[in-house]
Amino acid sequence: MTETTSPLSASSTSSTSSTPFALADVPGDDVPLRVAVVVGSNREGRFGPIVAEWLYARVRERSDLELDVVDLADSDLPTALSFSPSDAVAAELGKVTPKLAAADAFVVLTPEYNHSYPASLKSLIDWHHAEWQAKPVAFVSYGGLSGGLRAVEHLRPVFAELHTVTIRDTVSFHNAGALFDDEGNHRDPAGADAAAKVMLDQLTWWGWALRAAKAVRAYGS
Repeated sequence: MTETTSPLSASSTSSTSSTPFALADVPGDDVPLRVAVVVGSNREGRFGPIVAEWLYARVRERSDLELDVVDLADSDLPTALSFSPSDAVAAELGKVTPKLAAADAFVVLTPEYNHSYPASLKSLIDWHHAEWQAKPVAFVSYGGLSGGLRAVEHLRPVFAELHTVTIRDTVSFHNAGALFDDEGNHRDPAGADAAAKVMLDQLTWWGWALRAAKAVRAYGS
């Protein structure tokens, strides 16, 4: 049997009123979407921050997006889930949960470890449920020959279980270490920049659509 609630969200996933809001209350295109970039690796010596800085710059270039960052190296979530987390665990959750809840959309940045994604990322996902629901998720991956794409394909069914919309187009960095110089600049950015624009355009479309829909009617009602 599939468990569909997280420890912290069991009481919050069945929200709520089916009374629609006035259309005038729906945020328009002039209200930027809050996009949380999830840096999925906490590995010692990770390459993720290099790719993350490139990604942050692409998001900041856009007036329709507002950047927030959830870097898993800055928190220490246990893999043992609990409906009554200790004070120490609650403090760690406090570093990430409000950012996930406030986000309109996500970009998950993941490496590929042994044909899949990091345990730190799975732990973040599993500690939350309602925070992900009815929001779009895009992926940026990096790795060797595969560019991290196998990690992305493993993440798609996980996020489908959480009622998200995953974006079809991704950005992947194959043999990532050779693509950036010692200052962290992409050596030949045109292709990656174009791919990022397509991905972020799709993410923004879904973000606006889902935000507007939820303003009219709560998801699941």
